[in-house]
Amino acid sequence: VQLVESGGGLVQAGGSLRLSCVVSGSTISRTNMGWYRQAPGKQRELVAVITSDGGNTNYADSVKGRFTISRDNAKNTMYLQMNSLKPEDTAVYYCNAGRPLNTWGKGTLVTVSS
Repeated sequence: VQLVESGGGLVQAGGSLRLSCVVSGSTISRTNMGWYRQAPGKQRELVAVITSDGGNTNYADSVKGRFTISRDNAKNTMYLQMNSLKPEDTAVYYCNAGRPLNTWGKGTLVTVSS
């Protein structure tokens, strides 16, 4: 199973980015998934999670109202729409597939300039 993130980059504060996580090697239709991030010098933290059918989501308080997690099981892909970005959102963003896949992507860097 392989998870590949894309969509990161450099953006000014207030801007938007859309991250994608494409999964190959297994279906994700029965797997809860999530986005995590790790800023320089800090521990990895949860950003958002979504249940296998997309019916339920949960967000870190720091991103509520600005980020939206979604998924397309037919495309084996998860997304993170990030709006109103702030410099403190700068981090490497990782895609995670929960049980039974238990797999992480290698991450995509998001840099938000002030």
